[in-house]
Amino acid sequence: MSGAQRVAVLEVLDEGAVKIVRMSRPQARNAVNTELHTELTEVWGRLAADSATRAVLLCGAGGVFSAGGDAEWLHRVATDQVERARSLDEARRLAGEMLRFPLPVVAAVQGPAVGLGASLASLCDLVIMGESAFFADPHVALGVVAGDGAVATWPFLMSMMRAKEFIYTGARIDAATAVSLGLACRAVPDDQVMAEATALAHRLAELPATALRATKRALNIRLERAAIGVLDYACAAEAETFTLPEIQAKVAAIRARSVG
Repeated sequence: MSGAQRVAVLEVLDEGAVKIVRMSRPQARNAVNTELHTELTEVWGRLAADSATRAVLLCGAGGVFSAGGDAEWLHRVATDQVERARSLDEARRLAGEMLRFPLPVVAAVQGPAVGLGASLASLCDLVIMGESAFFADPHVALGVVAGDGAVATWPFLMSMMRAKEFIYTGARIDAATAVSLGLACRAVPDDQVMAEATALAHRLAELPATALRATKRALNIRLERAAIGVLDYACAAEAETFTLPEIQAKVAAIRARSVG
């Protein structure tokens, strides 16, 4: 930006032992673009190296978690082979970074958590949802392989059959259903989500650090091994589907609506 201050798309706010990682594209409902995707991939290494950090809270600005992939970015992925390979390789890295991250991560989910937004929440350790929040994974409904997260994590958090139902159809999962399925710890009034999630993150930050880290690692080992194997295949298959003419036409239509 010439003569202007760069606007951060991912903010890290300091609350003592808790760091708040906030997706900050509120004008786009925190839809993930190239820059935000890269920032989300790289932030975990920086936080893990910070000895003062004991827990992390992941949220979105403007009362929205994330509406999924940005239309312009999806268009680039569909039409630019280099960007497609780069972004899907980065998607695998992002999942691996979050699964191996040593500290507890709490997601504060307000509003929609769609596509990659749903995947990000499922990679966190604990999830607090607003009563009007929802998850959805519309990949298959769009005609694209569900390759960047939920396909690997949802079967571990709910039954395989229910995961298939929601991933195949792209249907919304409201907060009450998410809690009953195991995608969230609890649903609270929308205006209490951040307070509840922040309090939970601080509670985790006060626990004995070594015991908590080793316990998280023990719990995540099986999930990580299974998830990375799934993502290797799913992301490669997703890349192939993005090359199909009908998918490129759908993505172009979505982009045109967002611009209009």
